[in-house]
Amino acid sequence: MRRVLIVNPRASAVTPELIERVRAELAAGGPTQTILTERPGHASELAGACADCSAVYVLAGDGGYNEVLNGLPGGVPVGFVPGGATSVLPRALGLPRDPIACARQLAAAGHERLISLGRANGRRFAFAAGIGLDAAIVRAVDRRGRPDGVRPGDLAFVAELVRLLAARRFLLEPELEIAGLGRAAFAIATNCDPYTYAGRLPVHATPLARFELGLDLVAPVRLGLGGLAALAWRLLVRPRQVDSPAVRYLHDADRVEITCDRPLPLELDGEDVGDVAEVVLEAERGALRVLI
Repeated sequence: MRRVLIVNPRASAVTPELIERVRAELAAGGPTQTILTERPGHASELAGACADCSAVYVLAGDGGYNEVLNGLPGGVPVGFVPGGATSVLPRALGLPRDPIACARQLAAAGHERLISLGRANGRRFAFAAGIGLDAAIVRAVDRRGRPDGVRPGDLAFVAELVRLLAARRFLLEPELEIAGLGRAAFAIATNCDPYTYAGRLPVHATPLARFELGLDLVAPVRLGLGGLAALAWRLLVRPRQVDSPAVRYLHDADRVEITCDRPLPLELDGEDVGDVAEVVLEAERGALRVLI
């Protein structure tokens, strides 16, 4: 059976030299065909043609991984090689940050892990879905473009967060309803902990989340200037969202329904997927065989 390496050549850290070195490492485990994506959505199409593969590898950022997940036939094992600015998914799976070391480990180990995935209105996500604030930050950063071919880094996300909060006078009031839980200012659903990284620091939005379980959801009821420092402390240092009265929290859920007061931005695995008035989040348990 064939092995395929799907590469997004426009991912932040991907260069022709890196592609060749990753291909060489993977080839040590057997012949591997390298295919480059050419346009948005192409990775899903390429993954959809891999039903006969013994392994699919992806050298990309989190957006590229997401595309592959939404095209990959069931039962095909997949390995994720870091090629983006953050590459949350392979890091959360415990793989090396260095793409060469990661490819070498994937080629040599042959071990698999069965993990769950999430769905938001039918579209899969691997580690996070955000409705409201964090999706608005992703959209604002994307509007900056990639003048040097690289997505803006963590400082740009912090700057856009401050700008968005300042526009609302540092007060976020509830603007969505979580069925069975109540109202909240914004919501983040995750499939693992951490939910992302700030440089080398893990961000623990949902400290109880695990890849083998259902979805966790965290949703601050409201957020003012005084609560920002406390929120940052909980996310980066001492994650206690589970028992905070200022936060709605769900653990290991199979389905969550959210209704927005107005259309709000939605992001999946760090990619802006447009505005939504309603979101149905579902856990797809044991959905993916990942190479580790």
